[in-house]
Parts: sequence; structure tokens; C-alpha cells
Amino acid sequence: MIQITATVESKEQAKALLEVGVDTLYAGGSVYGLRLPQSFTLEELKELVELTKEYDAKLVVPLNAIMHPEKMSHILSYMENLVEIGVEEVEVGDVGVIHLIRKNELPLKFIYNAQMIVTNARQINFWARKGAVKAVLGREVPYLEMKSLVKASTIPVEVLVYGATCIHQSLRPLVRNYENFIGVQGDTSKEANLFLAEPRKGGTHYSIYEDEHGTHIFADNDLNLMLKLKELYEIGVYDWKLDGIYTPGMDFVRIARCFVEAKEALENGQWDEAQVQQWNETIEKLHPAQRGLDEGFYNYDPDEVK
Repeated sequence: MIQITATVESKEQAKALLEVGVDTLYAGGSVYGLRLPQSFTLEELKELVELTKEYDAKLVVPLNAIMHPEKMSHILSYMENLVEIGVEEVEVGDVGVIHLIRKNELPLKFIYNAQMIVTNARQINFWARKGAVKAVLGREVPYLEMKSLVKASTIPVEVLVYGATCIHQSLRPLVRNYENFIGVQGDTSKEANLFLAEPRKGGTHYSIYEDEHGTHIFADNDLNLMLKLKELYEIGVYDWKLDGIYTPGMDFVRIARCFVEAKEALENGQWDEAQVQQWNETIEKLHPAQRGLDEGFYNYDPDEVK
């Protein structure tokens, strides 16, 4: 059975996503979660937990930040609070967090997500033996490599099928440092819509912003694998992620609806290429006009990916 996970920016959007058929909501606090559309308090997360129960869905809370010592000193109490409000599943990448979950026997299932370094089945299966219930595949893994990886993995593998891809993170405030150097002070948050361009590559548009975790730089185009969903389904990729960090409000919900309808078509044996093209056109219309879409590394030859 295909499972669709979608990021959340508000309780209202969460309800709308559940209404259209999303299976899992992805939301958390900005202290321990990376690149979220919105930061939620524990009380707000409790409301989302209660909301998901009404729709027979679930909430996954990301704890995927780089856990420096000051964060590690508080993460256990935060996870205990998550348990108290009814959270049952988290997403982690730091070995220290996994150790605390196991050592303290917290009733939390965990999804393994170490960002771009999750690229082979041996690594995934290692963390499966440590208790991971799912692994988030690195965005840089192409289809041909994914095909054998999924077959060899002992737990489900989640693949991003829509949204922005982070290609670099630094704890340093790189934009602010540059502004200080040239004597300019400006907004460096996501809302400022800043981007980098490569002089040798005309038209490049690498989104960049800063927050408490440092600087985040995103790929030139966002990802859209609508036209590849049948291939993914056929090789056993049944966990799809939708990331709406740059696609706000009801536009993201309408895009999610397209993927839910595609899921239902595959599961019911009613896949129709003409309909898929319509869904794809809808996504292109709803996607932010200033942001491009492509299929990322999907079609690359594995030998080309360094």
C-alpha cells in the first residue's frame, strides 16, 4: 500500500491535506527539525496528533537537525514530551538520538534520515537492525541505482516525489557574513526569497536562507516525479514524500491531491497516461511561478553521480 507523507504549515492546511487523502503529516519544532514550512509548539503538535486520529492517519515529527552538544543536552526531555502528547514516530539522523531512544526505551518508532548519505542498502539494513522502521533515500540516488537498492533493503524506503531539495547546509551564517563584508544589512530568512546564481551558468537560481541551524542552499529546480510514479511503484517504492517548504497554502494541498489520485489509480489498476499528463500539468500550474521543476537525479547514469 502506498503511503504519502506531506509537510504541514498550519492546522488548517493539515486538515485540508488529510481531507484529500494524505496518509502522514510531517511537522515539528524548528529547534530539532530542519527546513520546515512552519515551527510547531508541543501544544500545537498535540492538536495535530488528535487531528490525525480522526482521519486514521499519523504524525511524524522530524528530529533531523545536526545535534550539537547544546541540543543533545535537551533532546531527551523533548522526546519524552512528544511521547506524552501521543507522538509515536520520529525521523532522526543523529546516532546520539537513536542511542537515547534505545537506551531509555522510549516508545518511539524512528525513521532513519541522514540526508544525502543514505545511498545504499547495506547502510539502510544496518539501521533496520537497530530498530529503524523506514529509511529516507538520498535525493541524489538515480532510478537505476534505486531499483537494486530498494530490492535489497529490508525496510521501506521513502523517496521525495515533489518539492525542494537541499544541496548544502552550513552552521555558519554565510549570507550575513557576505552582507557584513559588503556593508549591507538585510533579511536573510526564507521569506526574503534570496538566491544564488552561477556566473558560468545563466539562469541558475539556487534558493538560500538562514535560520538557527545556519545556512541552507537548495537545488536550482524543485523536484516533480509525477511522470515516474508508475516506475517507482513497480520497483517497490511505496513511500512518497511531498515537501511544501516553498509551495504554500492550498496550492500545496491541490498538488497533494494530484499525487493521492495517482496513488489510487495505481492501487486500483486504473493508471492512465493521459490522466497522468493532466495531473502533471496541474502541478506545473500550481507550482510557484518563480521556481522551476525537473526530475532531479532520477534519470542520471549512476556512474555520473559523484
